[in-house]
Amino acid sequence: MFKQYSTFGKIVLLGILTCWILPVNGYSQSNSVMTIPRLDGAIKLDGKLDEVVWDQAKSLPMIMYLPISGNEPTEKSDIRIGYTDEYLYVGARMYDSDPSKIQSTALERDSGSPTDDFFGVIIDTFNDNENALAFFVTPGGARTDATIFNDSQGDMPFNDSWNTFWDVVTEVNQEGWFAEIRIPFSSLRYENSEGEVVMGLIAQRWIARKSESSIFPAIPNEWGWFGQWKPSQSQKVQFTNLENKRPLYIAPYLLGGFGQQHELNEAETNWLRDDQLTYDAGVDIKYGLTSNLTLDLTVNTDFAQVEADNQQVNLTRFSLFFPEKRKFFQERASLFNVSFGGPNRLFYSRRIGITNGEEVRLLGGARLVGRIGGWDLGFINMQTARRGTDIPSENFGVLRLRRRVFNSYSYIGTMVTSRIGEDGSYNYALGGDGIIRLFENNYLTANIARTFENGEEDGITFLDATRIHLGWETRDIDGFGYNFSFSRSGSDYNPELGFEVRENYTRFGNSISYGWFTSSENSPFINHQVLLNGSIFLSNIDGTTESADFGPRWNAFWKSGGQINAGPSLFYENLTESFELFKDVVIPPGSYQFYGFEGIYSTAEASLFTLRTNLEAGQFFDGYRFSNSYNITWSVTPKFKIDPFYELNRVVFPKRDDAFTAHVGRLRLRYYFNNELSISTFVQYSNASESLISNFRLRYNPKEGNDLYIVYNEGMNTDRYSYTPVRPLSATRTILVKYTYTFH
Repeated sequence: MFKQYSTFGKIVLLGILTCWILPVNGYSQSNSVMTIPRLDGAIKLDGKLDEVVWDQAKSLPMIMYLPISGNEPTEKSDIRIGYTDEYLYVGARMYDSDPSKIQSTALERDSGSPTDDFFGVIIDTFNDNENALAFFVTPGGARTDATIFNDSQGDMPFNDSWNTFWDVVTEVNQEGWFAEIRIPFSSLRYENSEGEVVMGLIAQRWIARKSESSIFPAIPNEWGWFGQWKPSQSQKVQFTNLENKRPLYIAPYLLGGFGQQHELNEAETNWLRDDQLTYDAGVDIKYGLTSNLTLDLTVNTDFAQVEADNQQVNLTRFSLFFPEKRKFFQERASLFNVSFGGPNRLFYSRRIGITNGEEVRLLGGARLVGRIGGWDLGFINMQTARRGTDIPSENFGVLRLRRRVFNSYSYIGTMVTSRIGEDGSYNYALGGDGIIRLFENNYLTANIARTFENGEEDGITFLDATRIHLGWETRDIDGFGYNFSFSRSGSDYNPELGFEVRENYTRFGNSISYGWFTSSENSPFINHQVLLNGSIFLSNIDGTTESADFGPRWNAFWKSGGQINAGPSLFYENLTESFELFKDVVIPPGSYQFYGFEGIYSTAEASLFTLRTNLEAGQFFDGYRFSNSYNITWSVTPKFKIDPFYELNRVVFPKRDDAFTAHVGRLRLRYYFNNELSISTFVQYSNASESLISNFRLRYNPKEGNDLYIVYNEGMNTDRYSYTPVRPLSATRTILVKYTYTFH
């Protein structure tokens, strides 16, 4: 065992040295710095903005971002910002020529969407041009806070599962709607240099019925919707004489409930019901070691209130990826993301406390995130309990270091992960990553990782246990663009604390594109983009092609808020062994070439009734496939929302006289009594898993950190009589009450 830890120590030292020898200075900000005024006077948080002290605040001139970039907004906004020793204040008077048409359908925390009018600020607290915190509010007072990462690049570059402490009050009147936002500096992490703090700032107002967005500063629309959230384009602002804040939050919880589950007897001739009373307690502690370094401690961690994963039909031979929803892992989660393209990553937090889709008790752990000097630092250590005889108690560790180099948009870092079992098993990984802005919107990424584990055979070469990813991309959607990447995964590369879709392969891809924005104000479109996508996966064993795809694509965005993405593709798959698609339907080994078409269309997200539909049809291996899904969001009233989803997959293999039809249905109902009390029901059906899963949740949240949840979960067997003995109707059933109170 000493030898194992010695190896780990060497890995940690190597990772630190990798970062330390790199350049640490030489970058500069290109934007001028705006000084935020210190407010001299009291503000009553009531949404009225009638105090004289608001006249001292800085006024932020707004400019249209959508639908026509650079135009004057159709409605006037008066946005003010200032600060005191304790708080950052943002006031917004959002005038409206027809206040009766202001859309406000969200009342629950983190339930905001483009269906609602909203206003918010995005704050690059570390001024790193890549990460930021977002604070948004709707006219009804529904707060949404989120983290933004990767300079707002990608399909979904934000995480709204993150929460912190802040306050806001809104008012709707005959002039429009007003908002007063108060954010404690203790809820922000920032770098303080002798009392002076520089951050990045963006303000945004969204008018839903017009699909109109106005922003400060004047960011050009070169990146699409998420371009208005880019930290690299924020206005640099300065606070003076700002003292460090060291908050302490202690949040104990109590949990009690009742559970039922059915298990086969030893002879497997009958199902036995097991009834269990559940009661538990634990505590989470958050402490600000400095203004930019936060320590989280957890004891007997529980995630009973977390909503179930979405049921999916898997039509590939690879594992599905599910996002992390547990709040303990959310703060600065992007810091821990060493990505190798797609869902592949060196650290995947769902490896901690979840095994084969089932929860494993977390005895406790610690999480440290923030910045020391120019270094971004992340550290996690968690211990799980033993579960039965199959799953040992394990310790999970992550160390992340990262810093800015060369210029204000480039970074290089390292990561070390460990997974150590009480049975003597261990798995370590050491990774290094870099993202370098070469010029304008051209970025180079380079990631490498190496794993070490018990039982590793002698003679393994460096490449055998190594993962490499290289990429070069342009980040705007206007004009000619490209995204080229190379990846290689060795035969013995095994990051047990990470996520990998494939093993032992080499890949080349991705796309070239050309995009343009419409110049005519009469055009219904904002922009178009045409792409030529392609990728090829080669076996590292013999160099043969495992998979390939190639095809054109067309994207278009309407000024109304709708969008379309469609195109045909040519696929090639070479299977060395069969894999099961659906129950007893399998794809036999062999080489397959087939054609398909995919189209995605969505109506304006600002509408009270929105539809997103996905169609995939064409050849499929040695057969045919038709897949169609419909995802609807319907704001029936300002307090009641319905979100139905249905997916149909029909796959036919005429030559083999084989076929199947897979259905997935989801229905989410949400009712808001007010901003504090809500109920939601989430029901899922899948004939692939032969189950009907239901989740009912009541949440009472009178203030941040004070939560009462009543949760009811049930899993029902939909195919009972195909099995001997006959399955019970209810497989599992639990009802839980959880209460958390946070002491400041």
